[in-house]
Amino acid sequence: MEEKEIVPLLRSLGCGENVIAHILAVRRLALQIADSVTISVDRELLEKGAVYHDIGRAKTHGIEHAVVGAEMAKNMGLDERVIRIIERHIGAGISRQEAVALGLPERDYIPETPEEKIVAYADNLIDGDRVVSFEEALRRFKLILGEDHPAVERFIKMHKEIENWREGQ
Repeated sequence: MEEKEIVPLLRSLGCGENVIAHILAVRRLALQIADSVTISVDRELLEKGAVYHDIGRAKTHGIEHAVVGAEMAKNMGLDERVIRIIERHIGAGISRQEAVALGLPERDYIPETPEEKIVAYADNLIDGDRVVSFEEALRRFKLILGEDHPAVERFIKMHKEIENWREGQ
């Protein structure tokens, strides 16, 4: 997909300009990560997941934007794999128990496939539309969630896994 196609699509869904800039930055970074790993990644699926990951922000900026976005994607007839990327991109994933506590539908929102993990990871490394280091993203995670939150450990684990993919281990 070309950016010149993506921007009007996202605008038609109701995404604001700041959300569109963020989505484009996540897309670029996710594709760069995909190009840097030695495992097999479905680039087309990854790109679609990155493009659509925050469409729920057209309706809400709360944590539920992923569930709202997944519902929008279902209504658009998007591939179930893209819908799962949208639903599972929040933070480094949300466990079933955390979902219940947050008022989300009761299920796991933990990224499982390489494409799901790369989009979630890239999303965490973009602040607005600016790429930040893993260390800066981790500091932000700890500041927002607290040092001992399970998502902090999931984010560290996700980082190590993707770094291992880059090294071919």
